[in-house]
Amino acid sequence: MNTEVITDKNHSIYFVPGLQRGLRLLEVVARSDKPLSVTEVAQRLELSRSSAFRLVYTLQFMGFLQPSSDQRTFQLGARVLNLGFSFLAKQDIIQIAKRDLESLRDATGISAHLAIRDSLEVLFLDCVQTRTGFLSNVNVGTRLPAYASPMGWLMLSELPNRELASLYKDVKFERLTEKTPSDLGELMQAIARASADGYVFSHGIVEQGGSSVTAPIFESSGSIVAAIDISGPESAFDGEKPEKTYVDAILNAASAISARLGYRG
Repeated sequence: MNTEVITDKNHSIYFVPGLQRGLRLLEVVARSDKPLSVTEVAQRLELSRSSAFRLVYTLQFMGFLQPSSDQRTFQLGARVLNLGFSFLAKQDIIQIAKRDLESLRDATGISAHLAIRDSLEVLFLDCVQTRTGFLSNVNVGTRLPAYASPMGWLMLSELPNRELASLYKDVKFERLTEKTPSDLGELMQAIARASADGYVFSHGIVEQGGSSVTAPIFESSGSIVAAIDISGPESAFDGEKPEKTYVDAILNAASAISARLGYRG
């Protein structure tokens, strides 16, 4: 369709109210800090309960919504996430971050990574390998449990405790190492420390003998949309350099990436 035909004059001819209501419903669910019931959606969209139910049913059938653990409320489904991943790819957060990941790698001599949170998992979008020494065993597409990852802790830090508890209600915490959180209480403590510090310098969380430094990436609204880290064996971190050297390097890189995404904090 030629954009010249999209005018106020023929708005009533081409505009589809039902589609608008469905998209508004997805926006309402996305902005909510908790799963919503049909009644809550009807109230927020000023629709009858029967109209809201039909919209929810259709979107759930198509995979854009999914039931939450209590089966009475619902949240965004995997199909929305897939659209989100496609959008990110087209907007290219990977390319936005690439230059700073490379500079971070060069400044520290350690492999650098970019990841997002996909529900209960951390999904790696990019890996810039070190030029010498130990190569990272984390590849693009690698997934880790968010509870067992410093990247995950930082990205989970935006969730209210109630939502976090709901998210992990039926999750079995399996320790990757003796330092991995083993229950929701330990996870909340790790998240609180990460949020207070604004970064995580960790040893032996994901695997024995491994170390990492992690920082969050913010977008224009101030939300955390991703995280970056440098990670490798403990021996990759030069013992003669103070910890502050690595922390400053990753915070500078994270700040630069966040600024390109419109963050002004």
